[in-house]
Amino acid sequence: MQREQLADFLRRRREAIRPAEVGIAEGTRRRTRGLRREEVAMLTGMSVDYVVRLEQGRSSQPSAQLLVALARTLRLSDDERDHLFHLAGHRPPPADGTARLARAGLVRMLDLLGDTPALVLSDLGEVLAQNRASALIGHLTGFRDDRRYMIYRWFTDPDVRAVCPPEDQEHAARGMVADLRAAAGRRAGDPTVAGLVERLRAASADFRALWEEHEVAVRRADRKTLLHPRVGPLRLDCETLVTPDQRQQLLVLTPADAETRERMELLRVLGSEEFPTGTADHGGR
Repeated sequence: MQREQLADFLRRRREAIRPAEVGIAEGTRRRTRGLRREEVAMLTGMSVDYVVRLEQGRSSQPSAQLLVALARTLRLSDDERDHLFHLAGHRPPPADGTARLARAGLVRMLDLLGDTPALVLSDLGEVLAQNRASALIGHLTGFRDDRRYMIYRWFTDPDVRAVCPPEDQEHAARGMVADLRAAAGRRAGDPTVAGLVERLRAASADFRALWEEHEVAVRRADRKTLLHPRVGPLRLDCETLVTPDQRQQLLVLTPADAETRERMELLRVLGSEEFPTGTADHGGR
């Protein structure tokens, strides 16, 4: 671990970020250049004391999970993120692991979308990052193990399917299975994909039946209805932008009608209400 270099790098990157880039009002009395340490702590989910110790070269070795959070907060590029890992004494994630970290450019796009809900997903349907607006329809980045994949939650947890109208559930299920088929074809021989498919086949007869139909389709634009527990149905247009390597996707959700727009405005006033198990990441299919 290169403590002095790590401290210098973090301090300079903190000073280079404008508060508005991370949704913080600058105000008229701000004297600190860039973000304050307490703002980095708040956005990253760590203590202010640990931020201070990191910047003074007095900290213990940060975990890889904490480095990922810091990279997101400081809006590091992919190269800067790898550099952060090296300075902290960690190897940057390998090719497969990198797909689980939202690309820096996509994270910046989340910021620019402002009040428009948007998420970054892996090609296996794991939500890697989401903007504050998307929290109105669920916090979707805290799942572990197979539950981090929307398709696994969909086929193993009835509460997930319940927020989709019954008449739409088969279409949503077919879309997710077809998208996983496309990913499995692109990533032939990848144990991560093969393992997920096998565990799904063992866990769900419905998945097995749809998988055997061998339908293939990549996430595209679609329209979905989500049954929100506080304001009722939300009809959303779902636009999916796919990176050139097809490993990550930016999903943008916009109201499909005036009534949904009014309900989403009401949610902003009321504050976020998380779905029972998270649902919005099926919206691209």
